[in-house]
Amino acid sequence: MYDEFVSRAVSPIASVDRFFELALLGLLASGFLALAGSGFLDAPTVAVTAAGLALRAVLASGLVRFEIRGRLLSVLVAVPIALYPIDYAAGRDFLRATLHLLFLLAVVKVLTARGTRDHVLIAGMAILALLAAAVLSMDLSFFLFLALFLVFGVATFTSAEIRRSVHKPRQVARGALRSFNRRLAALTISIAAGILALTAGMFFLLPRTAVAFERLIPQRFRVPGFSSEVVLGETGSLRQSRTAMMHVRFFDAGEPPPLKWRGAVLSDFDGKRWSAPAEIGRTLLVDRRQHMVTLSDSRREDAQNRGLGYEVQLNSTGSDVLFFAGSPRRLVIGAPAVIRTSGDEFRLPRPAPAGMHYGVYAMLQDGAPATGEPPLAPAERRKYLELPRLDPRIPALAHEITDGRATDPARAAAIESYLHGHYGYTTELLSEPVTDPLAYFLFNRRRGHCEYFASAMAVMLREIGIPSRVVTGFQSGVYNPVSGWYVVRASDAHSWVEAWLPGQGWTTFDPTPPGADSSRSSVWASIGFYLDAADTFWQEWVLNYNLDRQRTLASQMHDSGRSFGAEWLDWIRSAAVRSRAFAARWAARYGPAALICLSGALACFLSAPRAWAWLKARRRLRKAQRGAAEASDATLLYARMLRALKRRGYEKPAWLTPAEFARMLPASPMAESVGRFTEAYNDLRFGGNAAAAQDMLALLDQVERA
Repeated sequence: MYDEFVSRAVSPIASVDRFFELALLGLLASGFLALAGSGFLDAPTVAVTAAGLALRAVLASGLVRFEIRGRLLSVLVAVPIALYPIDYAAGRDFLRATLHLLFLLAVVKVLTARGTRDHVLIAGMAILALLAAAVLSMDLSFFLFLALFLVFGVATFTSAEIRRSVHKPRQVARGALRSFNRRLAALTISIAAGILALTAGMFFLLPRTAVAFERLIPQRFRVPGFSSEVVLGETGSLRQSRTAMMHVRFFDAGEPPPLKWRGAVLSDFDGKRWSAPAEIGRTLLVDRRQHMVTLSDSRREDAQNRGLGYEVQLNSTGSDVLFFAGSPRRLVIGAPAVIRTSGDEFRLPRPAPAGMHYGVYAMLQDGAPATGEPPLAPAERRKYLELPRLDPRIPALAHEITDGRATDPARAAAIESYLHGHYGYTTELLSEPVTDPLAYFLFNRRRGHCEYFASAMAVMLREIGIPSRVVTGFQSGVYNPVSGWYVVRASDAHSWVEAWLPGQGWTTFDPTPPGADSSRSSVWASIGFYLDAADTFWQEWVLNYNLDRQRTLASQMHDSGRSFGAEWLDWIRSAAVRSRAFAARWAARYGPAALICLSGALACFLSAPRAWAWLKARRRLRKAQRGAAEASDATLLYARMLRALKRRGYEKPAWLTPAEFARMLPASPMAESVGRFTEAYNDLRFGGNAAAAQDMLALLDQVERA
């Protein structure tokens, strides 16, 4: 049994089969990894599928040998089917339960595949997984897994053709090798054409139609990073994520000041949750030719403020909110319309797709806040002063902090300063839920996340009669020197407060104290910058490569071509003159020494193979002299004997055996030594008699001295 296993393991047919199975498994694994990288699959599904693929890899490599048959196969098929209604009843999620069932059945099929039909089914599963990943993923990782998929695809289909021919040897015996070559050439051409078609489809079709499929994906499967409502305690877990939510590039030179990226405005508070009331808002149509829309008319104080232009590349946030720094005036965006709400936030008609670009011209306030704002409408004022039933200690604290302040700006600044100085920042969540999280923060724990600080200030402002609201968005972000873009991550998510002050309008306050600075420079941070730059390039020049990008690239190439065409001759002439002068000086000073070194290096390079062969033969000869010769040493000694005979005019033809060559030599003491040497050669080479090496050495010495 062992001999049969060894003979099969080293046979060419077994090698082809093993290569085909591993290539097919790699094809499926690359498609699965591309789908897992999209974040659509949950952790148990990824773990079970990965374990099944790893087990199949061990079986295909021959390290472990067993087959799943009979009752065990029936059990493996029945278990996923039996778990399906339980899974659905537990989560009430048809899509997730069906997904679990399909992947469990796929693992069973991978472990039990034997025939051609099973192999075709596995290849189809791999292609479907890759297509699903193309719809769900927008990251650079998909491109890497696509390249891996293509490599395994070529290996799978070519080895399948070779495997089919190997398992039909009688066709080769009838002279079908020519047919095999034609089939293999046709297969190679078809694979190349398929790769081009698949790549074109992935590049031009699937990433751009992913927006249409995003509405079929449940929101919980998307990467979190921004919420249109604030529930006390949730932002702390969000801040731990390093997922890049958007990239920003400023048009003006120089480093911009610290900015807040304003997103959603929340006005309704029920004691634990801030939310925004449902409203239709005012629709602003985007000009179809210029793709531009005016968000707000220029105000008279714009001449005293500073303008700021920037471009935003928005990743998937699962929200329809657009983010702005400063007061936006004009927006360039590839959307049909923008909705402006009563809270001065801007939204899209539907959730923003991943990779959306928009350009903004905004105004940043310089110096003192503007004056002359009209009073807030009574209905709006009532909305922004509404409060639920509060812990009695909260109103008492609000009046205690603002006691003695005569104006609303002074009272708001006092509350902001008090929260800054008397409370600490932390991202740790509560160990257990509490009945009144805001009162627990103010009077017990005295530390929390940004939403606690924003909620506390907004509630205390309303308690003393100042309209207020909570705003959610992001902090400035970190500059990536590799790509030239600012990276705004999910860990930059932030909440702050806007208060209505007489004559000034809505004014920003941030009561959250600064937390620990985690932006330390390290090797990993540098690597992260390069990976982020690669992903930014993928998003900008691949997924969003549209007509505007084509014009930009063509303009850059045209300008570069004109500049190069006007200057390249002068540059080459000056470079040639400089090179000749440098070469003359260098040759005069280092020429002889360099020539000697170069000659020595060339001599060493040419003689190195022969010297290495001589050293290797010398080592083996000494080994044979010590009585530790091997069968392969007989060939070495015989070749040395032939060189000695060639110097005397006797050269062995290739078609003669050693014994025939020895018999053809003229009778002489040398011929007698050659005959005995040949017998010793056969004894060592084919008989494995190590002692014959000593006889060969003695006879070789006689032949060389003859």
